Amino acid sequence: MSATPTVPPLSRRLIYVLGKGGVGRTTVAAAVGLLASRRGARTIVAEVSGRGELTQLFGQEAGNGEIEVAPGLWALQIDTSRALDEYLHAHLPLRMLADLVGATRLIGYLAAATPGLRELLNVGKLWELAQPERRVPDASPYDLVVVDAPASGHSLALLTAPHSFARTAQGGPIARQGQRIDDMLRDPALTALIGVVRAEDAAISELIDLSSRLDAELGLAIEVVAINAMPPSPLAAGDRETLARALPTLSGGARTAVDLTLTEDRAGALAREQVERLAMALPGAKLVELARSESVEFGLPELERLADQLDVVL
Repeated sequence: MSATPTVPPLSRRLIYVLGKGGVGRTTVAAAVGLLASRRGARTIVAEVSGRGELTQLFGQEAGNGEIEVAPGLWALQIDTSRALDEYLHAHLPLRMLADLVGATRLIGYLAAATPGLRELLNVGKLWELAQPERRVPDASPYDLVVVDAPASGHSLALLTAPHSFARTAQGGPIARQGQRIDDMLRDPALTALIGVVRAEDAAISELIDLSSRLDAELGLAIEVVAINAMPPSPLAAGDRETLARALPTLSGGARTAVDLTLTEDRAGALAREQVERLAMALPGAKLVELARSESVEFGLPELERLADQLDVVL
């Protein structure tokens, strides 16, 4: 069973933002980070997917390392080879191997021979970012790490890798590291999970399945679900019937406008049914509906708007 949360999500050290591809995980992760920084937390949003979209949302070009994108807010694209190099520096007996082979070639050899090692290195870097005393020389600690996780199946592999290595490795530093990371992931005082969906069958079904598997395998619970780009609420029954009766009598622009209103009403009604299904499947999660943006371009003003809407549940 999932552990009962003891502190609000933004008071943890780690927040993983999960969901199907294309539902807006990166924008929600950025908005969560923005909200945390507005509350005074030194925050970093780490992107694991490798798309390099985070800095672009803040109007900046992608780059290497930890980039400040707003006051008190940083962004980072996780690089597996760099994470391996940092790990080897922290464990000197392996440093000679890195010097002989090279980190880039070494990760290819090890990843091919050791399923899940890439995920372990990535989640290990996220763990390092969340430590009060970081292992990277001259690196400043963060109050909160927000993880823009990869799509659902890859997120499950990312979150379960530490437990798998801790359970199967025959001792040594990798097993110990896996256990430390797994302990942090399972601690509801330190780690929170946020889901992101659109009010569509596929996205909601995938999140429900991910939630079930995380609970069964790791005892982790998705505490908050952001329903992104939520369409307008459906019409009242009487208004819907009135417009439907009037439609055959109309022509031109009036008919087009009423037809469009009824089409949006049907979309809103279907979305509402999906939200109700989600609420029944995840009764312990807080749901927040994020209004659909009418802006053509998505940037800092839209992130600020999303942060305002997320404020009620975080």
